[in-house]
Amino acid sequence: MESTNQPAAADAQATAHRQPPLAYDARSELVLHVNGTPYTLTLDHRTTVLDALREHLGLTGAKKGCDHGQCGACTVLVDGRRANSCLLLAVAQDGRRITTIEGLAHGNDGADGERLHPLQEAFLERDALQCGYCTPGQICSAVGVLTEAADGFPSHVTPYTAASGAPMELTPDEIRERMSGNLCRCGAYPRIVEAVGDARDAGGAES
Repeated sequence: MESTNQPAAADAQATAHRQPPLAYDARSELVLHVNGTPYTLTLDHRTTVLDALREHLGLTGAKKGCDHGQCGACTVLVDGRRANSCLLLAVAQDGRRITTIEGLAHGNDGADGERLHPLQEAFLERDALQCGYCTPGQICSAVGVLTEAADGFPSHVTPYTAASGAPMELTPDEIRERMSGNLCRCGAYPRIVEAVGDARDAGGAES
């Protein structure tokens, strides 16, 4: 009876699993419209929007904090909606409009774009920052909050009696709830809430 060398067969199978995969181009060409400018990039499929912005376009306003979508330091606007850029694969955003903190003031003053966005002005007026590391994400998220409330998107604390689809009143509780995904290790939360309230009163949802 022919014997089978099981250890040798197992070693051969393990060796086969260790072989490198067949060579293929794991990159794709895509276009990202960042702060109003189209960029054609060829990126590895694993590249996140955050890394594309920082490493390929030199836009370092969005910060890499936790890199797990938990701190909000990397928040940008994608087609007008806030998103954690560390969780978005760049190849999946082909053709999308991305606005970073660098682009909020762009074009806001017509000719030169030097005028700050109302939320940037409010954060300065209220001194709603300390080290500033989380501030770009805080401001981009706040722009999204103002837009979401104006478009009638409820939050966890929105009263059940609120009219469906109607603009939501941004009370301090609403602002705190909606901004809860953006962490500030310095603890500037009270001033942040005040700054968002100021921009709300000034009609600062424009981006």
